Amino acid sequence: MVDRPSVTTPGGPQTPGTVDLYWIPLGAGAKVVRVSGRIFEAISAFVRRRARCDLYHSALVVDVAEGHYVIEQAPVPDAHGERRGVVAEGPVGVRWAGRFRIFRYEVRRWRGGRIPDLHDAVASPVRVSDDAEVARQLLDTLPGIPRPVWGPDELGTGEMWNSNSVIAWVLERSGADISMLHPPASGRAPGWSAGITVAGRAR
Repeated sequence: MVDRPSVTTPGGPQTPGTVDLYWIPLGAGAKVVRVSGRIFEAISAFVRRRARCDLYHSALVVDVAEGHYVIEQAPVPDAHGERRGVVAEGPVGVRWAGRFRIFRYEVRRWRGGRIPDLHDAVASPVRVSDDAEVARQLLDTLPGIPRPVWGPDELGTGEMWNSNSVIAWVLERSGADISMLHPPASGRAPGWSAGITVAGRAR
């Protein structure tokens, strides 16, 4: 089952055909990721001469008639991706490194799955859609997601490709209205715009 925070969604209880977005602080369950994220944000803020922001990783919980699914990009922990509903993999850092599992990411469409850090989510869940067709389209569209290298701007969007890109891409491609979605106050979701841009090109 999915670990869910005790937050009531604006749309009420979960019903078949819903899409909920969660904003999870970057590195909530991994100190190395949290520290490296802070260093990245400090450098980015310095270069752009702006205040530092909290960084967020996004994930989705989709409920349809047959059950619920979690949608997330994450590291590849083992060779049994079918157990986690993996629909796509890609390299991390540089393309040639993707031959090694430690340098690959996976995109999950995990029925009955869980997101380990969901209890750390901030200002979440956010009800994105109550439309069953949008929920179904999202699940059906996800396997066709682009699989660029995680990190670099390989697709020429002006922003890195990461987990936020995956979520923004599939929401945009499924027909969900994401115009009003944004991270919690004083937060940033690097890669979000990259997903929207690439989804727009496909359309």
